[in-house]
Amino acid sequence: MHPTMSLATVSISAATCSLAVIFLDYLSSTFESVQNAQKAKAALNGADIYAGCCTLKIEYARPSRLNVIRNDNDSWDYTKPFLVRRERGKGRQRQAILGEHPSSYSNNGYGSHCPLLPLPSNNRFKRSSHEVPDVVAYPLPQTSSYIGHSSSSVAMVSGLHPTKMNCTRIFNLFCLYGNIEKVKFMKSVPGTALVEMGDEYAVDRAITHLNSIKVFSKRLNVCVSKQHAVIPSQVFELEDGSSSYKDFAMTRNNRFTSAGQASKNIIQPPSCVLHFYNVPPCITEDDLLRLCTEHDVPGFIKFKMFDAKPSSKTISGLLEFDSKTHAVEALTVLNHYQIRIPNGSNPYTLKLCFSTSSHL
Repeated sequence: MHPTMSLATVSISAATCSLAVIFLDYLSSTFESVQNAQKAKAALNGADIYAGCCTLKIEYARPSRLNVIRNDNDSWDYTKPFLVRRERGKGRQRQAILGEHPSSYSNNGYGSHCPLLPLPSNNRFKRSSHEVPDVVAYPLPQTSSYIGHSSSSVAMVSGLHPTKMNCTRIFNLFCLYGNIEKVKFMKSVPGTALVEMGDEYAVDRAITHLNSIKVFSKRLNVCVSKQHAVIPSQVFELEDGSSSYKDFAMTRNNRFTSAGQASKNIIQPPSCVLHFYNVPPCITEDDLLRLCTEHDVPGFIKFKMFDAKPSSKTISGLLEFDSKTHAVEALTVLNHYQIRIPNGSNPYTLKLCFSTSSHL
């Protein structure tokens, strides 16, 4: 997968709109170009894994991009062979002088235990040279696309509104693309903050999706920082009265703290439709509109509630805004808002993210 181009995703499973392949249950793959995805679909759709059984069904999937956060038995990014998930609770890994231990990788850099290596060109699956294009024998990339790209887990964000942006609101927006460890505004550079994320891949996702978007009439510039950690020095008071530094390492609102939790996140670029969830059943469309008004953010123009099970304690749905900028501003302010209900012991934390839907 290449982070800078619109990719074709292939999926094998239910009717979707990207390209994917089903071996046991469901598998999605992203190709470097639409043409390669088309060739793969033509080569593999309807083929049997074993003689007379396990027929592959390949369709175009709706997502245009897959987000792979780790290389293991369940997922693999061939452009990032050294993508290793950090174990929870161990903090950020220290930089090793000689890199990975030699026993961790085979000669091709992917690890000998990996079950998702490309099919060899002489594989017996190939029916004939004219029936199966050369795309079946996917070549191993020689280097990772990350080499020389994002070398730090700290992002520098400039173009922040001086009165409407603070550490919490930066967290609300950036947490969609990876765990947030610390946020610090720079006293010497007004409107600029450092955001320490869980790893350099989270920084890359944030740059890919948030660089150049407009928030509160200011265009954000998100880039890799030369710093490798955020140090809480020169802490001062922002114009809204909040602290210029905040540590989010232990917050429960981080969404990538475990493999199971991370797999539920759909990495999406900002859009005019927000997905809301973890809302108490008593909350109505008018309540959510009032929430927007009270916090001085644009209100949504369309509302959709998902059907919930009778036993469900929360509800979810979609909110469509007049523009992508309005949706970004609403998410920045209202994400993780604490909704309190009468006679309720604990508040509900409103969760927002960008939807895969372009409109309602």
